[in-house]
Amino acid sequence: MKICFFNCARVWGGGENWHLSHAISFNQMGHEVVVASDSRSPLLQRAKAAGLRTRGFEISNLSFMNIFKLLSIYRFLRAEKFDVVILNFSKDLKTVSPMARLAGVRHIVYRRGSDIAIRNTLINRILFRHCLTHVIANSEATKRSILRNNPRLFPEEMIRVIYNGIDFEGFDNTNSRPSSKFTIGTIGRMAQQKRHDLLVEIAGKLRETGFECRVLIGGDGELHGKIRDMIDQRGLQDMVELTGFVDNPHNYLQGIDIFVLTSEWEGFGYVLAEAMRAGKPIVGFDTSSVGEVVDNGNTGLLVPFGDIEAFAQAVRTLADDAELRRKMGMAGYERAHRLFNFDTNMRLVLDYLETPGRTLGK
Repeated sequence: MKICFFNCARVWGGGENWHLSHAISFNQMGHEVVVASDSRSPLLQRAKAAGLRTRGFEISNLSFMNIFKLLSIYRFLRAEKFDVVILNFSKDLKTVSPMARLAGVRHIVYRRGSDIAIRNTLINRILFRHCLTHVIANSEATKRSILRNNPRLFPEEMIRVIYNGIDFEGFDNTNSRPSSKFTIGTIGRMAQQKRHDLLVEIAGKLRETGFECRVLIGGDGELHGKIRDMIDQRGLQDMVELTGFVDNPHNYLQGIDIFVLTSEWEGFGYVLAEAMRAGKPIVGFDTSSVGEVVDNGNTGLLVPFGDIEAFAQAVRTLADDAELRRKMGMAGYERAHRLFNFDTNMRLVLDYLETPGRTLGK
């Protein structure tokens, strides 16, 4: 097959990781692959470094109204004669899927990775009915959000839920902890969705109860300054550390005792699966897909969203019981290997791409 991964994000996140890892794997399997993304994006740079063919496109939320942009995309797709085009963001969907339909692309795939309801607008109804042949959701929560505002937007039975996969080859899940001080940590963009402000509040609550530990927040983004100010205002500089962008999540995770996640929502949450691969127990808010990834009571502890005291107590429960942490870490590793193995889930994606898909317009 000839496959185009079309993802014009200018930042690096879970969706971009998914596109790059699948593009590399499909290319290694002998499929002809092209990655189309913003010319300034980390995705395009990493795809080039991996030896993949690339094409730069700058797409905004209004590009679907730009006739010149549409023509350039149409000509690209028409000349390349792709069998499959895989789209990521709504702006890619609006701009690229109609041009893919006109260019005669057989399989037009929307890979949805966000647990945010799709609006029941005329343009979305047209795109899902007349342009898309396949839809992949990265969790059951994401699938529900696709149909939340319009159960007939796309045939439910044809939306394939395929969890994100992570690589297990060569990874040591030894539950090491080089720091002498008990450490909890998280990884995520400094964005509103991740709610790092709640983690700072949790750190303050832990200190109030007399529990001193290190709290590591890995990641960068537009809210970095706000989170830094919040830490300073609460006098938590000696407890909470902003580590910046994490180049090697596995090494980072090996230095903590408990992985924590305070996100308001997650389409899937790569970092949860990565923490489980590293043998770490998890404490998180029970929102969207988090309960699909984390088996509450077996691989971690989940509490209602926003309940700071319950979250802090869950951390204390695990901190006070090394054997419970070990058991949950081992159970997490086994669960991640069974459900979130990249090789297995990548082949599920490939199998789905080879199915006929829906008949457009029906």
